[in-house]
Amino acid sequence: MSETGLKRGQPITFRLPSDTSDHTLRELQKLKEVERRNFSSKIAEFVIEGVNDSLVKHREAITIALPKGLTKAQRDWLKHEHSEALLGSIVYQLMSDPIRTSALFASLNSNAIDVDAALYLQEETAAAEDLETEDFLINADTDDDLDNFDWEQLKEPENTPVEEEEDDPLGDFLAQMNK
Repeated sequence: MSETGLKRGQPITFRLPSDTSDHTLRELQKLKEVERRNFSSKIAEFVIEGVNDSLVKHREAITIALPKGLTKAQRDWLKHEHSEALLGSIVYQLMSDPIRTSALFASLNSNAIDVDAALYLQEETAAAEDLETEDFLINADTDDDLDNFDWEQLKEPENTPVEEEEDDPLGDFLAQMNK
């Protein structure tokens, strides 16, 4: 008994519908003349793109641009249905818990292996910056010589926005990205 399922690399044939517009036929003819031997590959790209667009419309799917190109092994891994399910689950988890997401990104950006250690490193950095500003303010207060006093230090920014504490710091991230 032979399998009737489609496989990667398998050739498929189809007929153009009889109601195909003349404009579309001309464009296909131009494409065939330009692409020559790669015409079928180009048509396959169009078909796959159309199928993917159809899937996106019927289920909740997104397209994510990657910062770098993928190797062939990585592309093959992505094509596996379990990989797609795993990545979908990861993205969903990241979007559903933004605090946890920021902690994860903090650990990825630091050299720490443990998430708590990465957050501790961030707290140390913030504490060190606070100490530097305190030292600066103490040194400015003990300087009694008005000739060497820098009046620019004393000036505060005119429009200092008041930061409001947010319950969900990344909550509006997606809304801002969609604007």
